[in-house]
Amino acid sequence: MSPINWLAVVAAAISTFILGGLWYSPVLFGRAWMKENDLDEASLAKSNMAKIFGLAFVFALLISANLAAFLAEPKTTASWGATAGFLAGFGWSRSLSRRSRYSTAALRNMCSSTAATGLSRSC
Repeated sequence: MSPINWLAVVAAAISTFILGGLWYSPVLFGRAWMKENDLDEASLAKSNMAKIFGLAFVFALLISANLAAFLAEPKTTASWGATAGFLAGFGWSRSLSRRSRYSTAALRNMCSSTAATGLSRSC
């Protein structure tokens, strides 16, 4: 197995974190996500944002490292990377979204899958 490019793992985690911030912002799907999860601005204001964002970044690092381990072979192509990223993102995000309704799960799947493929990592 080829060595993992840890700089790429950190870059992927940072870009996933940034994309997630945009994805769940009011500019894109934040309002729909809040509605589907019965949340409002007041309940979010009471949340421990350092814990939420800290854990989100740790999980982004774990997912990026996991996917890098799968794709560390020199024979990996962009096509296989995109396929593996989509499948991994779909599976991971689906396993984390049991409480959510279908539409919220679909939003999570699209975000995670796009991030995992590398398409959202500034390609």
